[in-house]
Amino acid sequence: MFNRTLMFAKQHTPNSVRVKARRVLHEAHNTRVRLTTPVVSRCEFQNIYHCAVRKTASQWIKALFSDPIVYKYSGLLTYDPRYYGWRDPRVCPPDRIALSLYFHRSRFDKTPKPEKHRAFFVLRDPRDMLVSNYFSTKKSHTPMGDVLEVRRILQEKPKKDGLLYLIENLEKKGTFKALRSWAVAPPSEAVKLFKYEDLTGAGQDAEVERLMRHCGIHIPPDEMATLLGRYSFARMNDRNAAGAVSHYRKGEAGDWRNHFDDDIAAAFDAATGDLVTLLGYHTATEHRPGAAPLIKGQAGPADRDESLLKGDANSR
Repeated sequence: MFNRTLMFAKQHTPNSVRVKARRVLHEAHNTRVRLTTPVVSRCEFQNIYHCAVRKTASQWIKALFSDPIVYKYSGLLTYDPRYYGWRDPRVCPPDRIALSLYFHRSRFDKTPKPEKHRAFFVLRDPRDMLVSNYFSTKKSHTPMGDVLEVRRILQEKPKKDGLLYLIENLEKKGTFKALRSWAVAPPSEAVKLFKYEDLTGAGQDAEVERLMRHCGIHIPPDEMATLLGRYSFARMNDRNAAGAVSHYRKGEAGDWRNHFDDDIAAAFDAATGDLVTLLGYHTATEHRPGAAPLIKGQAGPADRDESLLKGDANSR
């Protein structure tokens, strides 16, 4: 009942009111964490930047980095520039973790940053991202930007036509170009790419630890286990299960196979080119539902570092 009420409020509250409310809640959370959590060790980096495109577990990343355990071992509070109207010319003030920067790589590179910083970009199989975007926009995503307009269109169309429309919509918005921009950027010690599938899958423990190490946050194993216990993807899905619609949905790698047919696959390939393989995912020769999954053959963390971070010109 509470989740349904919350969902109704999210869908019917003006965006300006929601932003102000979120800013108040965000500041209250940070104040509570700062006053009640002693800092055991401080991060060597002045700022950390979480970069992404939509539907790559941004809310999960936000919850993870906002936890008192992360503050305890970094001394960094989180900051979402959307709550402050992007008024800081640096995007993020010093000694903060900037969340949910939906930036093209060129925009990130132009953003003023302290010398000592770290950034990470979360990517996802763009086919799964498309499907997740479809269901989220159609049913549950908080109204912002053109969400209501796109929702109306998706609700009027059959699923196939809706997916075809959304492919075109995401292409026009530059979503696929943004993914590509991070994949082809020159390698940098300060910036690393992480896969949604690795951060939320069976190897989550090791991958989240790798992410934290990259950010200069060293959390002891017992407290890391506590942190991941709070924010396992399965648990966050369970929390939403009582609501009318789970914003997380299944989140399963390879779910796109249940929704693509040959027409959708052709339209997707035309819009994205070699993006799927560039990001380290296998293409499929058969797009129809029921085809054998290829997800087990996707590049793991080590392979991803080889193909995405070394900047091998031959692979691009």
